[in-house]
Amino acid sequence: MASAGAWRESENPKFMREYQICANCVMDTSDARIVFDENGVCDHCLGFKKHVEPNWHPDATGERMFEDVVRKIKQDGKNQEFDCILGMSGGLDSSFLLHKAVKDFGLRPLVFHVDGGWNSDIAVNNIEVMVDGLGLELYTEVINWNEMRDFQLAFFKSGVPHIDVPQDHAFVATLYDFADKYKIKYILNGGNISTECVRNPLDWLCYGTDMRQLNDIKRKFGTVEMKTYPFSSVLRHKLYLRYIRGVQVVKPLDWLPYTKELARKTLVETYGWKPYPQKHFESRFTRFYEGYWLPERFGFDTRRVQFSSLILTGQMQRAEALEALSRPAYDPETIEHEFDYIARKLGITSVELRGYFDMPLKSFRDYKNQYWMFELGAKALQAIGVEKAVKR
Repeated sequence: MASAGAWRESENPKFMREYQICANCVMDTSDARIVFDENGVCDHCLGFKKHVEPNWHPDATGERMFEDVVRKIKQDGKNQEFDCILGMSGGLDSSFLLHKAVKDFGLRPLVFHVDGGWNSDIAVNNIEVMVDGLGLELYTEVINWNEMRDFQLAFFKSGVPHIDVPQDHAFVATLYDFADKYKIKYILNGGNISTECVRNPLDWLCYGTDMRQLNDIKRKFGTVEMKTYPFSSVLRHKLYLRYIRGVQVVKPLDWLPYTKELARKTLVETYGWKPYPQKHFESRFTRFYEGYWLPERFGFDTRRVQFSSLILTGQMQRAEALEALSRPAYDPETIEHEFDYIARKLGITSVELRGYFDMPLKSFRDYKNQYWMFELGAKALQAIGVEKAVKR
């Protein structure tokens, strides 16, 4: 299947400036807002060194800090069936976090999974072996497929790159709904600096809880009433649930020794967990979206973000990353079958899906959005030291 990049160069941010790649990591000008210093080092790397690394303690110091948090979680949840909640995707981060939370810290998490209709066979296996191996009960919330399908098609029709938002938003909204329903104050989140210190640029993946944008795209392109799909605005879970209901998000992997290889080895040997070819590939849709749709239609390769994070945290050599990037993230031998599978699952023809692939490129800026609010909030959190992530 031919790449769209060649005939869309005038539309694609990747080609709006002279090409340059960071001398330290593998981020390049496919990030339209990237900035390089006089040595050719990008602002992702500089931001990590200045703002993240000095405050990151994945060692004995961090573990002692987390033990204090664990005591607080246990104390607050001592009369509850669960003392925390953990969303389980079957991916590496959430699986390792569940292992650590139960085995090493004796926490009693409510383990829940959101079924958006796209689970891979490997993901289903990994969830089962983790839950069974730890003797836990799994709570599963199944998203109404007709609503999910229509919402995803609306994003395809909109022409924006962030077509995974309907799936991501459902996961986040359901997580907060479960925490509120069961009156659980602590959400254990597998997000981490070790493998995610470089974040997807805003032009690649817009804010998934921007309700103004979601509503605009739904209104323009949706065809069914969203009666049961879980929506949650950023104000609801960042302000109301956090400060009124007292729900806190905790990221334990930032306090603990954590590397991709350590997690994979532990999970494989302990539970028979199966690795994925790439981060986030536990979802069939995300595998197609990140492996094919995003790089081929827009020129955005999320492996650059993932590999650059590993380079900055000493888990990957730049030469190794460049060699991997020289090959496509998808399998050229099976992409036609995968393309047809996605179309069939969405209830459309492959011709219609290819029509969305060939339509003009759009961005979040082409639709109503709350970008200003998210940027203002991020700057305020950075100013008080709460937000330490590298820029988007």
